[in-house]
Amino acid sequence: MTDAKAGILTRLRAAPPPAVSAAATFAVRRFDWDSRERLARFQERLEAVHGQVQRVGADWPLVLHDLLHQRGVTDLLCGAGGPVAAELQGAWPVPAAIRLQPYAEPIERWRGELFDQVQAGVTGCRGAIAETGTLVLWPDRDEPRLLSLVPPIHVVLLDAGTIFSTFAELLDVQGWAQGLPTNALLITGPSKSADIEQTLTYGVHGPKELIVLVLDAGP
Repeated sequence: MTDAKAGILTRLRAAPPPAVSAAATFAVRRFDWDSRERLARFQERLEAVHGQVQRVGADWPLVLHDLLHQRGVTDLLCGAGGPVAAELQGAWPVPAAIRLQPYAEPIERWRGELFDQVQAGVTGCRGAIAETGTLVLWPDRDEPRLLSLVPPIHVVLLDAGTIFSTFAELLDVQGWAQGLPTNALLITGPSKSADIEQTLTYGVHGPKELIVLVLDAGP
């Protein structure tokens, strides 16, 4: 290292940290929306981009079975563990018109079946953003990322109590600064792409249909 470079580094290390003015500090933008309005705004924003919202109660597995049966679905992929899979397996109708299939194999063992045969997948989520109609997912071992990206129909179970006004508020309340995931997904509507003439096509890069089951304890 040259003497000049060493001198510069020494002065930088010795210098006090720059002062940060109050105006430069980070502020979380908040809206004065109650839970009812957050849910209404989330639904409005999501449906504006061709997402679908269904408000459900504790019998949501039966509601889901009927929704998918109406669409001609014969198999549903779910996580191998976690609360969503546990509730599904405990309340799925017997006999069922739709086979419940846990995501239990490494992708290398069943890549062809996953991409060519699976018709729908269901996941939970970390929460949602009312301002934009966005879902926030943290894929993990129980619910791998492909579960929400590959099947033509993606179903998401959303607790109405985890709908926040903004993404910044969600980050702040859930404490993401204390521990970030290896991967996070922000989903606003089904997969879509536009050609040079701005003609939208759904399902090109992922699910062509997004159904959100909002577990709502309110009236």
